[in-house]
Amino acid sequence: MTERDGRFDDRPVRRIRRSPSAGYDPDRWPADIPAVRQLLREGLDLPAGVTMLVGENGAGKSTIVEAVATAYGLPPEGGSNQGRHVTRPTESPLADWLLLERAPWAPRWGFFLRAETMHGYYSYAESVRGPGDPLLHEMSHGESFNALLADKLNHPQFVAGLVCLDEPEAALSFQSTLTWLANLDVMTKRGTQVLCATHSPILAALPGAHLLELGEWGIRETTWEELEIVRHWRSFLDAPERYFRHLL
Repeated sequence: MTERDGRFDDRPVRRIRRSPSAGYDPDRWPADIPAVRQLLREGLDLPAGVTMLVGENGAGKSTIVEAVATAYGLPPEGGSNQGRHVTRPTESPLADWLLLERAPWAPRWGFFLRAETMHGYYSYAESVRGPGDPLLHEMSHGESFNALLADKLNHPQFVAGLVCLDEPEAALSFQSTLTWLANLDVMTKRGTQVLCATHSPILAALPGAHLLELGEWGIRETTWEELEIVRHWRSFLDAPERYFRHLL
């Protein structure tokens, strides 16, 4: 056993790195995305708590989160490692190229919330629904995400393990996003490890979160104040007319 900060290192995933048997063309997608290229070349340590992947569309955030979730044994279309469903496979081959260094004594449970494919997960969840389980299809988009947060991600029965989130803010109002912020804090204090791809400056503001910004440079550590999304939102809210002059 290894120790971290004076205690045993119980992170479900300690490090993400290229598998020795990985075979791929570095000039073809997704290996040609700068962030994916850097991940395959250098690997990536995954700290305890929450790691936020932030960047523009196409920067590789969702591709990496999806691959880590799949390599961990979670369904690529969302859900826990206790079930699996498939509607139309669209995932990249990146998961097959990765090796996750895991603590053997860490909790094995995990959950993957992938905003764009949750409709299929809801249908699967209803097909195996138990007494008292919510009918997610009968809720609004945001209500269903909040129900998953309460019933799965932050439920005491499922403490710890790895939670992968792909743009959960897609369904959330401002107030609901704040609710998620508070719940993420509770989850990580219980020992859950979270990897989240997001465009939300609110989620990225979570105290203690490890922020990684993805772009043409690859992957770089940053602070909340230095994030491009934070600068852009501040600039827009301060004077939206400056943007309208160029857009409209």
